Amino acid sequence: MISSLPVSRVPDPAKAPPLRWGILGPGTIARTFAGALLKHSRQQLVAVGSSSPERGQQFAREFGIPRVHRSYESLVADPEVDVVYVATPHSHHREQALLAISAGKHVLVEKAFTRNAIEAREVAVAADAAGVVALEAMWSRFLPGTDVLRQVLSAGTVGEIVSVTADHGQLIGPGDARRLHDPALAGGALLDLGIYPLSFASLVLGPPETVSATGRLTTSGVDEQVRAVLTAGPAEAVLTTTLAEHTANTATVVGTRARVDLPSDFYTPVPLTVTSTDGAVLTADPGPIHGHEGLVYQGAHLAQLVADGTTDSPLLPIEDTIGILTTADEIRRQVGVTYPGE
Repeated sequence: MISSLPVSRVPDPAKAPPLRWGILGPGTIARTFAGALLKHSRQQLVAVGSSSPERGQQFAREFGIPRVHRSYESLVADPEVDVVYVATPHSHHREQALLAISAGKHVLVEKAFTRNAIEAREVAVAADAAGVVALEAMWSRFLPGTDVLRQVLSAGTVGEIVSVTADHGQLIGPGDARRLHDPALAGGALLDLGIYPLSFASLVLGPPETVSATGRLTTSGVDEQVRAVLTAGPAEAVLTTTLAEHTANTATVVGTRARVDLPSDFYTPVPLTVTSTDGAVLTADPGPIHGHEGLVYQGAHLAQLVADGTTDSPLLPIEDTIGILTTADEIRRQVGVTYPGE
């Protein structure tokens, strides 16, 4: 019988030493991230760079940012910027991350980190040579509940893992988000939504031994819907993602001793429930920060890495990011999705 669940070891983001952040690409996710940083941490927003001066100025006014750069080159060259948050479409991540790294800046790069594993490796090599942090903004990896999950798994509470299921589906048409339907911008469900189930499966099972995927493409040629089955030893992960409907957005780990359930939306701060085979049920509190304000944890984690003089995250090593994209590459190959320039 399970008598208790471990306590999260994730520190209060407000305790992380402050860095000076430059925002590259003031879109929707950058707006959410900036708001979370200002509300829950001591991180400083000092500059924003945008291809649209009007958008840059509006973003700066909204968040009290003192400097607006009219080019990304100018932003990364700003001596007052310690770290650059890259929040543009996937198609641009490699180029812009390399630009920031070449200027000696740490980078937090929105998921998916790059279009493919080759590009991710290129960024990783450049960051290592420059001695800076290059971290994927897979914010679910840094949440308190994820730390509880890690401890539950490492303690053997669930026993031998039998299966993992996770899905992420949203109803997003071309009129809702054009970039997700544009191959030139590395659109599709997999890299924007399906990356969450992929990262979850990687956290639980590690690299897959086999990958089997099916899917349906949009008329523009990106993946509208994908189902992937991954195997690792005796365990199997069944992962689904779609732009065609709003799905349950839940995740489950089933073992020989217990089951772990994460409700919708599983990649956000949610209560984690462990049900043992004898019927005992325990639930872990998701922590004091709710919804997408949980984006603050990734920023605080990067700041602590810098303060500690560590360039690779123990919570999301760059090799894990590359491995997840390697799996995504194989899924896209089987489904039939390629991006211009690959």
